[in-house]
Amino acid sequence: MKQKILLKSVEETAALASAFAPLLSAGNTILLNGAVGAGKTYFARELISTCLHDINALEDIPSPTFTLVQTYELKNVDIWHADLYRLSSLSEIYELGLDTAFDTAVCLLEWPNRLGEMLPKNALTLNFDITEEDFREISLCWKDVMWDTIVKNALKGFNNEKS
Repeated sequence: MKQKILLKSVEETAALASAFAPLLSAGNTILLNGAVGAGKTYFARELISTCLHDINALEDIPSPTFTLVQTYELKNVDIWHADLYRLSSLSEIYELGLDTAFDTAVCLLEWPNRLGEMLPKNALTLNFDITEEDFREISLCWKDVMWDTIVKNALKGFNNEKS
């Protein structure tokens, strides 16, 4: 399946991230693609912030650019936010424990193409494109039917959905 949505502000990007936050559970992986500055990290940090706020946890949410992975403990599931841009080999995936996290946590992965054949087949992909107006066009792509309801519910209230 595939859908597109046009986000005209950082507030709309934050709203989309916040809409996804309560719908995710262990085993959900979101792949975040796009150029530097397209909004991948912003989306991930807003999603994490919403989850932490929901459990009254105040925590700094740094970018995982240099650490590769940041983890956050919630009541029922952990969130793993990974920036794989600096990944030098697939063996680092095992060293980080990311391969296990695909089954046990919510994973938000920036630069997921670095995973090659280890890319989770049941993931939701968000492609962030910057328009001429400096808006963000987000293409949401998925194959696993578990995402049908999640995407539908997350996009409620966004009037500019495109199929």
